Amino acid sequence: MRKDIRELIEANKICVLATVSEGKPHCSLMSYAADDDCREIYMATHKETKKYRNLITNPSVSLLIDSRQAAGGTGPERQTKALTVAGTFQRNIDKTTLLSVRARLFEKHPELKNIFNDPDTEIIVVKISAVQLLDGITDAYFEKVS
Repeated sequence: MRKDIRELIEANKICVLATVSEGKPHCSLMSYAADDDCREIYMATHKETKKYRNLITNPSVSLLIDSRQAAGGTGPERQTKALTVAGTFQRNIDKTTLLSVRARLFEKHPELKNIFNDPDTEIIVVKISAVQLLDGITDAYFEKVS
């Protein structure tokens, strides 16, 4: 994965998660963290949410991460980068990995401690399969991630 893509993932804290159920898309604004290689994205949600039900039914997801937050806003002097991530929701995470993911989420989002510690919260792990970076209006780059 290109360095600028990893840096964009690491520099931001919020993404849009798109899930699908019965052919209908659903978008959710989510706090996230990533693994060291930026090949997995971690999020948390309650078990009873539409997004979680959608993930159970259809594990294919798309994420949107952009540079507006990290750049401190947009304007004519700033060129926004937008990263579309294709991936798959991973289930049945072992306890050691789960503890590590929770710690990483808490480190990046200490304000969400109550959500991470809630017994009804599920950890979402998205394994990235492809990324598409749009840098400005016309400069696009696509990469499959193995």
